[in-house]
Amino acid sequence: MSPVLAGALQMLALIAALALAYRPLGDYMARVYSSKKHLRIEKWIYKGIGANPNTEMRWPAYLRGVLAFSAVSVLFLYLLQRVQGHLPGSLGFKAIDPDQAFNTAASFVSNTNWQSYYGEQAMGHVVQTAGLAVQNFVSAAVGIAVAVALVRGFARSRTGELGNFWADLVRGTVRILIPISVVGAIILVACGAIQNFAGIHEVGQFFNGHSMGGSQQWNGGAVASQEAIKELGTNGGGYFNANSAHPFENPTPFSNLFEIFLILVIPFALTRTFGQMVGSLKQGYAILAAMVTIWVGFTALMMWTEFHHHGPAFQIAGGALEGKETRFGVGGSSIFAVATTLTSTGAVDSFHSSFTGLGGGITLLGMQLGEIAPGGTGSGLYGMLIMAIIAVFIAGLMVGRTPEYLGKKIGTREIKFAALYILITPALALVFTAAAMALPTPGNSMTNSGAHGFSEILYAYTSGANNNGSAFAGLNADTQWFNTTIGLAMLLGRFLPMVFVLALAGSLAEQRPVPATAGTLRTEKPLFTGLLVGAILIITGLTYFPALALGPLAEGLAS
Repeated sequence: MSPVLAGALQMLALIAALALAYRPLGDYMARVYSSKKHLRIEKWIYKGIGANPNTEMRWPAYLRGVLAFSAVSVLFLYLLQRVQGHLPGSLGFKAIDPDQAFNTAASFVSNTNWQSYYGEQAMGHVVQTAGLAVQNFVSAAVGIAVAVALVRGFARSRTGELGNFWADLVRGTVRILIPISVVGAIILVACGAIQNFAGIHEVGQFFNGHSMGGSQQWNGGAVASQEAIKELGTNGGGYFNANSAHPFENPTPFSNLFEIFLILVIPFALTRTFGQMVGSLKQGYAILAAMVTIWVGFTALMMWTEFHHHGPAFQIAGGALEGKETRFGVGGSSIFAVATTLTSTGAVDSFHSSFTGLGGGITLLGMQLGEIAPGGTGSGLYGMLIMAIIAVFIAGLMVGRTPEYLGKKIGTREIKFAALYILITPALALVFTAAAMALPTPGNSMTNSGAHGFSEILYAYTSGANNNGSAFAGLNADTQWFNTTIGLAMLLGRFLPMVFVLALAGSLAEQRPVPATAGTLRTEKPLFTGLLVGAILIITGLTYFPALALGPLAEGLAS
């Protein structure tokens, strides 16, 4: 079987699996966030944290819950890393340095999972399981909660109430993320992923190209369970530095495809949840169609760039195999790379720095779109809904009508919130990139010079500000400058947009519904889907094109 055909068949199998899961999972999540009943274990949690799950919150109270919970999480994870040397199961690892502990705490709480350390050489079992794995669950649940709050803003009228943050957080964790992760972990163990609390083992002898010799130290860990939620929650932080390219995390081509499925299943299914909660499944299908169009287009383009033969070496290898695992091939690696950079996952099964120039540009552009096709758990849906508001506003300008979306008028206040949302992450990524390139010290961390070196810096801040977490892997980011600035980019890129999303949700919930008329834009039609996709690509292109031209485009055209 040719590598191209193998990649196409993997893509078709993935689409079929996602289609089968779409309706039952989407409907189930709608019931979870609409139910008035509480499970017994949920009642125990509410009692333990002192929350009343039946109290409705307006957007400022909902936002305070998000920020308070996240601030406590950052502090807890920071302190856990700083005292690691005194904890049982630390595997002899010392406490994490302050700047790296801050960066890691900001990274996992913001659902970014950027890692400037070697996981198997820095983090013991307690930090990995009680710290990082816990944040994989709750940071994903926070993202879904904010998305559900925005959906309620569209669905409700003449009230500023958006639900209860604590109830949404607990339900998302207990009823959705944990059950699916348990099943996912069992499947990964069956595929060969490890799940234990073993210590460090010395393994040798290895052939170094000339003779046998040397050894490596490998440690065990609760890898399969963390791998499942790292993908399902679109987190991305790996137990090992090689991430999902490591055979202990991702042993086989089937496990690779299954991990891609976990990455995409909740973000895609949330469009069905959205349609159910607003009372129009067609509206959910329109958002889904926009997501699928971008995702399939990016995947096809990535495969074309990576299979494109530039010479005898590429022809013999069957594509650009440098930096890719042979057990996954070019097709599997291309699908994985697009899935992670179009979501906020950040997991990698290949070396993004070794992709072709245009292939590296595709991974960058996927993050720069705002990771909305299908995006992260929750963040993808609310990001796409913000873009839908922008598209409706553009359409309103074209025909001279007050823009409306789902029966809500998009006025000055709403469009300001939407505009601030789409401007904050590009501003963070580009300003920090410019500062790093202008100052003398950060440039010393670049492995390459020229366009590729610039892409390393641009990729790092784009990944941080958009809460992705993947790296170009040619940049030494474990410095005080990068740990601090990328940490700030991650926190600001996560929580400032949430402020605007929740403020927008509150504004929409207070409105009276507007009846549809003959002049109302039909936002469930393919025409609107096309307008939405066009608006996303044009707005992103205008924002990032100059930076892309200096990096991956210059490199790709020169190769």
